[in-house]
Amino acid sequence: MTDFQSPSVPSASGRPLRVLALCLGNICRSPVAEALLRRELEAAGVAAVVDSAGTGDWHVGRGADPRSREVAARHGLHLNGQGRQLSAADFYEQDVILAMDTSNLADARRLSPPDGEARLTLMREFDPLSPGADVPDPYYGGARGFEDMFVMLERSARTFAAAARAAATAGGGGAGGDSDSTD
Repeated sequence: MTDFQSPSVPSASGRPLRVLALCLGNICRSPVAEALLRRELEAAGVAAVVDSAGTGDWHVGRGADPRSREVAARHGLHLNGQGRQLSAADFYEQDVILAMDTSNLADARRLSPPDGEARLTLMREFDPLSPGADVPDPYYGGARGFEDMFVMLERSARTFAAAARAAATAGGGGAGGDSDSTD
């Protein structure tokens, strides 16, 4: 494995870090990422408010896909949220928006107001095994795709939490880069 240095996480300046996991429909990847980020941030001792959303509106008000709920439950997590769509307010209310793939990231950048404050980046920028790769959408696949998704998200969430802990301890941005809102 090459030397991996995770990207920085913005400091929350004495308040909980606000993180949003973003995918297409908010029923497969982002609800699982939300639960994993919440678990890993809590384990790292980082005060955080974690949410998830989709770029599309197809599943607003619906629960997570049963296959996502199943894989999460096998790993001791429960997905209780309801699908919602990314809103303009998210770009001001969140510190970090973690997109599941490059298409979601491009959509978020396109929708972001010019003065939006959230840092936009890929979830797997925090994956030491495949930094910057997409989290493939398992929606049209089988159970293996959901398990693979879980493993990628868990690894990325753990690294994100460590970077957030480093940023909180340092009182500024973490190691490995700046906290530009459009990275």
